[in-house]
Amino acid sequence: MKIALVYGGKSGEHEISLVSAAAVARNIAPEHEIFPIAITKSGRWFLQSNDELEKVKSDNKAHFKIEEDDSKEVLPVPAGGTERTFKIGNDFFGVDIVFPVLHGTFGEDGTIQGLFEMVDVPYVGCGVCASAITMDKEKTKSLLAQAGIPVVPGLCMRRSDLADWQRYDEFLENAQNELGFPLFVKPCSAGSSDGASLAKDLQHLNGAIMEAFLWDDKILIEKAIDAREIECSVTGNPTTDDGSADFEATTAYGPGEIAPKHDFYDYDAKYNDPNGAELLIPANLVEEKLQEIRTIAKRAYTALDLSGLSRVDFFIDRKDGTLYLNEINSMPGFTQISMFPKMCEKFNLNFQDLTTLLMNEALKRFKKTRELCTSR
Repeated sequence: MKIALVYGGKSGEHEISLVSAAAVARNIAPEHEIFPIAITKSGRWFLQSNDELEKVKSDNKAHFKIEEDDSKEVLPVPAGGTERTFKIGNDFFGVDIVFPVLHGTFGEDGTIQGLFEMVDVPYVGCGVCASAITMDKEKTKSLLAQAGIPVVPGLCMRRSDLADWQRYDEFLENAQNELGFPLFVKPCSAGSSDGASLAKDLQHLNGAIMEAFLWDDKILIEKAIDAREIECSVTGNPTTDDGSADFEATTAYGPGEIAPKHDFYDYDAKYNDPNGAELLIPANLVEEKLQEIRTIAKRAYTALDLSGLSRVDFFIDRKDGTLYLNEINSMPGFTQISMFPKMCEKFNLNFQDLTTLLMNEALKRFKKTRELCTSR
């Protein structure tokens, strides 16, 4: 099978994508042919050399570097399908499936998923709508609450609220009165804790709000819960699963627990500090609680029409044991130390089998959706 491995991108998680994609490349079954396609921070697409691919595959610590060769600039082809998926110069080449390992904006927000839909090619991961929803933390929380799933109490502020000082002051007052300090402030549509801050008082809150607005036009101000951080990996195609293929069944792996050694599980703790957090798989919880988390993770995954894969993140309040669903990541980190593949492996789905399962899911979903009527 011919696989386009797409990575890099325009988001603040560009560098993480290079590491995740390298780990995926090393764990795709050797009988498949990989076409590495890198997206620069400016948004240009380039086919990478086989030398670069082999370098990454032969070294567990290596990550992709992007070669910008104008003669290998890649253009996706609308309606190109699997025969004419991409164009380089005057030449076309096709792939059987696209495996996008893109985190954050322009990678897991529905935009590139829409592009692959227009190209008419199978791709790994959630579809357009599900990707867009899970990227927007406010919309995710609203839909989860509607489905009866507990979420962290919070307020949503829009950039327009900054233009009216009375509205802004009301937000600050409501945040203090309804939620109380400390507060957690984060962009609605950013990943890897970019733009996220912990505010312990009013002065810190103003600064945290301004920092979050550097990353998005909508932000969340949430009650900062003294919580244990629990994560659960989920795969499956619950919307299209008809029982004909085991790999489409909605399955939860884990959960695992993150014990951060920073104020919270921020970017440095996730990617820069090798001792930034302790990862416990499975989480140190009784089996009944582990099963409850798996069940809620699958409920949320199904309620939002997710497909392929997602990591569902929870908080457990240390004071009273209340469980909250914090957020959902539709393209979680795939580095060698990332929680998603580690949880799957701990529960008997190794990394190579995981990539195979994800591609099988994508091909099956593509086949079923292309059988639907689109015109009369």
